[in-house]
Amino acid sequence: MSSWRQRVGAGVAALALAMPGAQPAIAESSGQASDAQAQAGQVSATPQGGYVLKMNGELVLTNVVARDAKTGEVVKGLKQIDFSIYENGKQQHIETFDFESVDQATPLNEATVSGLAVGVSGNGSKAVVVAKPEDLRNHRLIVMFFDLTSMQPEDLDRSVLAAQDFLRTKMQPADLVALVSLGDTLKVDQDFTADKNALINEVGVYNGTEGQGFAAGATANSNQVEDTTGYTPDESEYNDLNTDRELYALRAVSKALEKITEKKSLLYFSGGIQRDGIENEASLRSAINAAVRANLAIYSVDTRGLQAVLPLGDASTGSMRGTGAYSGGALMNNMNANFASQEVMSTLSTDTGGKAFLDSNDFAPAFAQVERDTSAYYAIGFRSTNPARDGKYRKLTIKINRPGIKLEYRPGYYAPADFKHSGHEDRERELEEQLASDLPATDMAVYMDAMYFRLDENRFFVPVSLIVPGSQIPFVKGGDKDKATLDIIGSVIDEAKRPIGHARETVKLNLDPSLQARQKNIEYTTSFNLPPGKYQMKFVVRENQTGRMGSFEAEITLPDMKKSPLKMSSIVLASMKEPSKKQSPLVREGEEYVPNINHVFRQNQHMFLLYEIYNPSREKAAADAARGSKPGIDLLSSLELIQGSTKVYETPLVEAKAINVEGRDAVAIELDVPLTELKPGQYVCQLNVIDDAGGSFAFPRFAVLVKEPAAAGPGTQPAGDAGSSGSAGASAAANP
Repeated sequence: MSSWRQRVGAGVAALALAMPGAQPAIAESSGQASDAQAQAGQVSATPQGGYVLKMNGELVLTNVVARDAKTGEVVKGLKQIDFSIYENGKQQHIETFDFESVDQATPLNEATVSGLAVGVSGNGSKAVVVAKPEDLRNHRLIVMFFDLTSMQPEDLDRSVLAAQDFLRTKMQPADLVALVSLGDTLKVDQDFTADKNALINEVGVYNGTEGQGFAAGATANSNQVEDTTGYTPDESEYNDLNTDRELYALRAVSKALEKITEKKSLLYFSGGIQRDGIENEASLRSAINAAVRANLAIYSVDTRGLQAVLPLGDASTGSMRGTGAYSGGALMNNMNANFASQEVMSTLSTDTGGKAFLDSNDFAPAFAQVERDTSAYYAIGFRSTNPARDGKYRKLTIKINRPGIKLEYRPGYYAPADFKHSGHEDRERELEEQLASDLPATDMAVYMDAMYFRLDENRFFVPVSLIVPGSQIPFVKGGDKDKATLDIIGSVIDEAKRPIGHARETVKLNLDPSLQARQKNIEYTTSFNLPPGKYQMKFVVRENQTGRMGSFEAEITLPDMKKSPLKMSSIVLASMKEPSKKQSPLVREGEEYVPNINHVFRQNQHMFLLYEIYNPSREKAAADAARGSKPGIDLLSSLELIQGSTKVYETPLVEAKAINVEGRDAVAIELDVPLTELKPGQYVCQLNVIDDAGGSFAFPRFAVLVKEPAAAGPGTQPAGDAGSSGSAGASAAANP
């Protein structure tokens, strides 16, 4: 369990999201204070005659809407003494108090840039004026965010028409609206402005842009059961297929809006956020925390509208297999898939003080809700009496001393967290605290994948792979080597919240410059032995040059295979194998499969597949079979590569007639797919596995991306020893 190795993997590490002019700094510390969170302090003398500035903490802002409990009307004229605010049950002193109302807004006569962009935006033809902070007082600030990667053309039409109708007929003089879109990049298409015509024209650009999205769009019917256990995109090449991409975009917008102290609303138009593979829950909480700190409420709008979930599926999917249509299983699968695509949107809205609008063809209520929530509110600020910068969630309770008034406000916030340069004991404590923190570290990109292989009926071998892009690691020159030190800590928690697995390693990278590690990926691997069940895994990586941390948190379910007709392991995809003497399911004939967790391959590579089938059915014994002899098995398997609706490649059929993994009653199947003849692009892979003797089968699907060969660079060579403080030595190698 403590055996680790690191590798330099192929691929340039560069985050694809960029906001022109805004410079949101996606990788910056979430603990950085904004203008609205300036710190108060006091000065004291030191024995040496100098002075020390002692900080009291950061200003925490929260907005409160006071309504008459009977009529729902906003109650005006309340004073600071009417409110009491509590953090985790402890009363706090209110330092700032203000009332803002759109009825008191001063009209702005010119287009206004106030936070999303600096200078000229869009195509460079729009003159802009930067507003002063006091000019934004009492204004309603609305960001319309169009996620073009998730919407079908008809969904985009509905959202554009709804937005234009609001701008044309419902937009008030106090409203300032900005437009942001996520396509191949994150773009600010129009900064905050009160110019209706400019906004209507800019929104119209989105209409009919069916070629701009990456995703096919979610539907409520999905009769195919896909296996995505080995699929986690990396930040540069495959992030467009991962939930993290949308979350990073929302976090970037929030960061860019931190400087504006007024309450802000973001209307997020999306066709559903798919949860493909292992999702990084750390990214979700980080996006929510960034929005809360920026005083931004997210209102999610599912642009698919009201959907009919059909028991037999619809024309968007393949024909049904098995008895699912008659047992209700297919309908349940379709409904679960639809709910899952809305889950992240609902969480974003609920936790930021907004609201999710789902399963409705009328988008007007979303605009009305934003206007209702931001027409008048009280802004309350306090400095927490809790000095701990532990990143933990703090619950807020606000009370009023007048009867008959109902308060609406955010339920809490995450405390700040930062890295302290300290001794060994303090650094260990910080790692442990970050592992247990509710607020995940996302200053450094980290990607993880976990797979499983059955050892016996009650135990699984679970290999875990972590990837850190080399661009995230500040290598330093040490002689003729590139050097860096990484601290890695991880835990496995069962459903009863009990820790049942722990990993801790300090890895010292000592790499040859010819490997060009800054342009590739560093991969770390460990493993656990676990019983069947559902587990929460979390890993934290810290580079020890600047102290930046990154984390990845995900769930993994190890199935109870006793009742499964076809008992199958995870599918391992690899682009390289290396010599190994270890006893592991990943080692076949002295070569270990190196998992390719982002599923990105080059045309000059091979795609290797490894998976196992357990307890395959036996054929009927022949009448003349010798006494005591075991009947044989009959397993058939092949791989199809599909692009669009066309099958472009299929491997030769592999047939297994006997067990080839002794002691575990398993058949290990290996496939080798040369990629030379395939064109660059995205493919859907369908693995066909048929137990002909037992009449059972499985057809898992997963996505891969094939790219052109990398540009020729300096020749690679073994990196030499990469020392490690763990119990096992570390090795390094380079992907071609």
